Amino acid sequence: MDIRELFGSNLRRYRLAADLSQEAVAERIGADRAHVSAMERGVQNVTLLTLWHTAQAVGVKPADLLAEIDSTEES
Repeated sequence: MDIRELFGSNLRRYRLAADLSQEAVAERIGADRAHVSAMERGVQNVTLLTLWHTAQAVGVKPADLLAEIDSTEES
């Protein structure tokens, strides 16, 4: 999986787990909702600073947004 897709998938999972909308995350990171949407779809290359702010916005460590999740862990 492409790292951008992995990041986007993890972002969406953690955002939903935190019961946050894309707009709420966007507000927390100082971006617009379309930017968050693009990150979740894996079409947006993010900077380290954006990675840091996004992790803080959804309440996880930056590494969590880049981690490959074993499908058996989600069961």
